[in-house]
Amino acid sequence: MNTLYPIKFKPIIKEKIWGGSRLKNVLGKNVGQIKKAGESWEISSYGNDLSVVKNGFLKDNNIQELIEVYMGDLVGDKVYEKFGVEFPLLIKFIDANDYLSIQVHPDDKLAYERHNSSGKTEMWYIVDAEKDAELIIGFNQQMDRQKYIRHFGSGTLRDILNFEKANRGDVFFIPAGRVHATGPGILFAEIQQTSDLTYRIYDWDRVDVDGKPRETHTELALDAMDYAHHKNNKTEYTIEKNSSSKIVKCEYFTTNIIELNREIEKDYNKFDSFIIYMAMEGETLIQFSESENPIAIKKGETVLVPAVLKQIFLKPVNGESKLLEVYIDK
Repeated sequence: MNTLYPIKFKPIIKEKIWGGSRLKNVLGKNVGQIKKAGESWEISSYGNDLSVVKNGFLKDNNIQELIEVYMGDLVGDKVYEKFGVEFPLLIKFIDANDYLSIQVHPDDKLAYERHNSSGKTEMWYIVDAEKDAELIIGFNQQMDRQKYIRHFGSGTLRDILNFEKANRGDVFFIPAGRVHATGPGILFAEIQQTSDLTYRIYDWDRVDVDGKPRETHTELALDAMDYAHHKNNKTEYTIEKNSSSKIVKCEYFTTNIIELNREIEKDYNKFDSFIIYMAMEGETLIQFSESENPIAIKKGETVLVPAVLKQIFLKPVNGESKLLEVYIDK
């Protein structure tokens, strides 16, 4: 059997009513004829959206076929035991050229009861943001079900939502149950559970291509919502250069940021998980074998490092680069 290597997949581009042009113009994605490219699904095994390999001898195989063959060598033994051929994370880049709908995601318990699906906890890393760009996350005051219903019914929902300024490098962790929406002018990376369960609360009175209002899920959202007031919705973190600096750790994923200005070695022997690198800035060479050429990853690209590869060297091209590093640590 040929040796596994860092795998790149063909992005799955999604047209969205609120999408823009930054996936193409900033991240270099091939969006074809899509005018409003809202999402690039970088790694997916959700439904029929199965990521397909674009490099190396595994080219043109989809992600579930890879897991069927390589099992724990690809994703980690514990991950394979728990999730089988479903890859547990959905990795995206998202370009919001307008407000996304105000929405909430159910947790695992509610999602399995209602939809026989996992819930959706996610995080956002802001790749780029226009001046004064903002997003919505949580409530700006303590809420309860009845108080929320009164505001929703009277058209004053905006008054109780927490608006946050979004700047390049900001991180927002969004556990299932927290109301959220992205405002216009924001390009971000999203790391989430493999689920697309979304309860749309309000869609800014927009209509679809047929001129009809988009579906909302008012009643479903009520049981899924976290009504608590959280004082800190932005994740604070510090960066130590040439090292993995933790930004989010939860039961579903761990995400670190690595800022490089020299070559470093990563030892993954203590991990029983795949590693995902998402390139945020610059270009990085990934050396995974003495006998193989390094694989380059540049801004806007994503690579899956199989769990069986334990010694990795990362080298910035042209001085400096920045990566997100994602895995499951449990």
